[in-house]
Amino acid sequence: MLLLELFWSFVKIGFTSFGGLSMIPLISSEMISHGWMTASEVSDIVAIAEMTPGPLGLNCATFAGMRAAGIFGAFVANLGALSPTFTLCFMAAIFFEHFKENKKLAQIMTGVRPACVGMVAGIVIELALVNYSDVNSKIHLPSLILGVVDLILLLKFKISIPVVILFSALVGVIMFGVIGV
Repeated sequence: MLLLELFWSFVKIGFTSFGGLSMIPLISSEMISHGWMTASEVSDIVAIAEMTPGPLGLNCATFAGMRAAGIFGAFVANLGALSPTFTLCFMAAIFFEHFKENKKLAQIMTGVRPACVGMVAGIVIELALVNYSDVNSKIHLPSLILGVVDLILLLKFKISIPVVILFSALVGVIMFGVIGV
């Protein structure tokens, strides 16, 4: 039953998101509502999925499925996440010329894009509350400073994401492991 629930959850995620970052709020909601993960565990999975090669949504599905039901859970979650993509791509390939000139589809996408940005903004706020606060829900200043430094490295200095992740991991080991800030 768990595998079927996991498959169905990721089918819903696949059909109601457009891959990548827009999947994260839905994955978070499904994992937490089923009790398969906590918000902190979802945050960890997003971080790991971002660091590993491959599409973010599939990486999240792999890690979430593995966490919920082991190797078969990972397989089923990926199958569920990919089913909508295969279905929609197949249909789009058949009707591509019709969709290209369809004004209604363009209007629909004009409404869907801001909704996706809103969902991503919502999960960013949710993850920020988890990652930049301590167990007493107070702002954890060292984590916040590290986040701001990372943002500056990415946006101002155009440092690559893997380098920033490695930098943050090293700072985390030193500050939070060795020093114990």
